[in-house]
Amino acid sequence: MHYNMMIIGAGVTGCALARVLSRYEGSLAVLDRGYDVAEGASKANSGIVHAGFDAKPGTLKAKLNVRGANMFPGLCEELGVPYSQPGALVIGFDEEDRRTLLNLVEQGVQNGVEVRLLERDQVLELEPNTNPAVECALYAPTSGLTSPYELTFALADHAAVNGAEFLLGEEVASVARTGGLWQVTTDKNIYTCEILVNCAGISSAKIHNMMSDDKKTVIPRRGQYYLMDRMANLPFHMTMFQCPTKMGKGVLVSPTVHGNLLLGPSAEDIPDEKDVSTTAEGLAFVMDKCRLTWPQATIRGAITNFSGIRAHEQDGDFIIGKVAENAYETVGIESPGLSSAPAIAEMLGAQIAAEQNLQAKGEIVPAPKRSKPFSHMTDAERAKAVAENPLYGNLVCRCEVVTEAEIREAIRRPVGATTVDGVKRRTRSGMGRCQGGFCSPRVMEILAEELGIPMTEVTKCGGESYLLSGRVGEKEEQK
Repeated sequence: MHYNMMIIGAGVTGCALARVLSRYEGSLAVLDRGYDVAEGASKANSGIVHAGFDAKPGTLKAKLNVRGANMFPGLCEELGVPYSQPGALVIGFDEEDRRTLLNLVEQGVQNGVEVRLLERDQVLELEPNTNPAVECALYAPTSGLTSPYELTFALADHAAVNGAEFLLGEEVASVARTGGLWQVTTDKNIYTCEILVNCAGISSAKIHNMMSDDKKTVIPRRGQYYLMDRMANLPFHMTMFQCPTKMGKGVLVSPTVHGNLLLGPSAEDIPDEKDVSTTAEGLAFVMDKCRLTWPQATIRGAITNFSGIRAHEQDGDFIIGKVAENAYETVGIESPGLSSAPAIAEMLGAQIAAEQNLQAKGEIVPAPKRSKPFSHMTDAERAKAVAENPLYGNLVCRCEVVTEAEIREAIRRPVGATTVDGVKRRTRSGMGRCQGGFCSPRVMEILAEELGIPMTEVTKCGGESYLLSGRVGEKEEQK
């Protein structure tokens, strides 16, 4: 099977680039080993749109973080993705922390970011639940929040309506230059393309090393999190960082765009890039560190925990650009990768278009409009929605107030849900306090109906993650 352009990796970077390249003539495919887009780091991170003070001035991380953060408000408005800008504090407790924060303020100024140093009383006035032992803090009012997986879904949908094809559930086995084309061999198919782009996240160095003799190393860095139940009044309205270390930006306490509180992440270099397990030690570390920011922190309100893998390139900066003839790459896209994704796509997309003489399409299909969530509607809006589509009257997820109409819409999107987890991330069905305990059976029934498959073929996250093995009566008869 042949395409003019192929992107390996359907995370936020790959989907943002697909959206840009879908504006040009030629066939385009996005390939990923996951059974949905956003199955890697894009589904398991802090959701923070970093202001850009933390990146070393002059690096690609600094340049693209600041540019990307500035693009977020307009991008999320266009795509119908949640976004807010509550600001952030990086807190310090002693003179060493103060020196670190003053250096960050200087970096932020060099990067063109609005930052300033606050003293203890100012910090406690802004965030009264902060540890009273705080001495000072860096204040970044432009720090934002988004939903990383919802952004990735929206980017993929926009690329798809403009012709991009998504090839999911296929893992790359080899990449080679042959007959003037790139040949990509997966565990299921062989593809050829004229232009190949590596956006493979944690596997990006492996793909790079198939295309280049200049070898790169990406270190899998696991971060574990607690997600807390929604509260009537969150203890913090800003993202609360601690002073960064060589392992990252440190453990944070942060609200989410959906009204939860997120605690984490840890930072552990591990050998297995697919190991997203959580550990008692890692979660204990997160809670212990969070209490330095918020002494009242407790696991009592936790509704789930999870981990994600960051792609840490050993030299520390993003690697973006041409890697071989008709081949391009993004390697080591760790934090602030989410914040930088729109700018990475803008920069690399422009480079590819210029060097490959791509021809712009005469007409671009606008981003598909997202329906307003039923949970966010007024009573009048809900009545109107039910009158127009009675399926809005069937409540499936009570915790998050998600209706049957929304679940069916999520499955029918241009790059729609095919798994229970896919429905969960697109609609929030199963994201609440009971974590799908009540709504999962009905979600499975709707998936089976929409996909035209038996219930026993419905999976949690694709592959062999089946949730049912058969009917009880049938099993009894077989005994």
